Amino acid sequence: MRRAARVDKNHEDIVQALRVAGATVHSLATVGSGVPDLLVGFRKQTFLVEIKNGEASPSEKKLNPAQVIWHYNWNGGPLAVVESVDDALKLIGLK
Repeated sequence: MRRAARVDKNHEDIVQALRVAGATVHSLATVGSGVPDLLVGFRKQTFLVEIKNGEASPSEKKLNPAQVIWHYNWNGGPLAVVESVDDALKLIGLK
């Protein structure tokens, strides 16, 4: 049985800010296996976003082994790691 997905405490704030900005946002947090947390569409661009808690210690912000492998093997567009609402808005070009 798969355990419940764990999301960073800033996950919902980032999702909400992106949606308010006009982005389409789908959480992929329940997929697991190293898949990034969010699929974001904005102004005809697609972003894969891994969320890390910016308030966590540096060791807690590292990608876990499954994330490292997934990111390494990804052959699509760039992956982004964001730690805050500001990071997410900068990613889509709004800051």
